[in-house]
Amino acid sequence: MAHYAYINSENVVTNVIVGKDEFSDGIDWEAYYGAKRTSYNTLGGVHSNSGIPFRKNYAGIGYVYDSTRDAFIPARPYASWTLNEETCLWNPPIQYPNDGKLYTWDEETISWKEQLNDPN
Repeated sequence: MAHYAYINSENVVTNVIVGKDEFSDGIDWEAYYGAKRTSYNTLGGVHSNSGIPFRKNYAGIGYVYDSTRDAFIPARPYASWTLNEETCLWNPPIQYPNDGKLYTWDEETISWKEQLNDPN
């Protein structure tokens, strides 16, 4: 089954539904229903099951559809993060540490802060 995203006049996704694969019932869902096809298995322009990656990322409510890039783009998580033009995902200015520890982003210091174990 295919998934389709409905977008409003400001190109914001308002709903995502499950529908039939395009033309399986003789209907072009995008043209007829005004929805954009999206794939649950697509992230950063890659389909996890070697299928067709639709519009860079699976559409979520609140995502923006960018017609120039033909991509669904999530909300910017922090002001310091920049859009990766290839994946249409947001990247932090400093890469996530690769040391096996857990971190959260601290926008005030523009850095990753290690999550400390909760003694409770």
